[in-house]
Amino acid sequence: MDQHKIVSREAWVQARVALLEREKAFTRARDALSMERRCLPWVEVTKPYTFNTNEGEKALADLFGDHSQLVVYHFMYGPDWQTGCKSCSFWADNFDRNIAHLAARDVTLVAVSRAPLETLNAFRRRMDWSFDWVSSGGSDFNYDFDVSFTPEMREKGEIRYNYQASDFPVDDAPGISVFCKSEDAAIYHTYSTYGRGLDMLNAGYHYLDLVPKGRDEDGNQPMSWLKLRDSYAANGA
Repeated sequence: MDQHKIVSREAWVQARVALLEREKAFTRARDALSMERRCLPWVEVTKPYTFNTNEGEKALADLFGDHSQLVVYHFMYGPDWQTGCKSCSFWADNFDRNIAHLAARDVTLVAVSRAPLETLNAFRRRMDWSFDWVSSGGSDFNYDFDVSFTPEMREKGEIRYNYQASDFPVDDAPGISVFCKSEDAAIYHTYSTYGRGLDMLNAGYHYLDLVPKGRDEDGNQPMSWLKLRDSYAANGA
């Protein structure tokens, strides 16, 4: 850890108050940006998508349940993968305890992956998760929302991720997509974010941003330290 300047309590409070003003400005800017996000135009979703779920085959409209707003976490888990993405698992560790709070605000949260449903269920049991996780393996859903890529797309240089041309190294990528269902049952795509845009949904990273070492990540392989939650030793190593 780098050596930090050591000062009196009075000097620390002075520096902290100065930083507090910048934090308040950041909060106001974030609130304004969130408003702009909610004011984006919407796109009606008319293409039929089907998902394999533990309650049978469902359409996109069914994933909303009793709510009018749907948040989809695009969880990286390809059809032939032996285990789920450890980075997505880090995010998914934040989901379960928020489900009831989101429902109270008319929001359903669902994870979607291309892996077969039985594979998703087995990994969910291992990780002791209970959130809804469905398979999109039989539909174009992942491809249409730019989180899965075919060999042909890669060969032709047609992969797009985070709204730009990309050489994403594997065939599935993480993201969040948001949908709204109107009173007449029309479905609209309202927002999607990818890459670092997902940081805002990971409480673990926010805690790390508070401590002296921060995220303490390597710039070339920033998440090389990360393991599945059940793979750490008792001391966290």
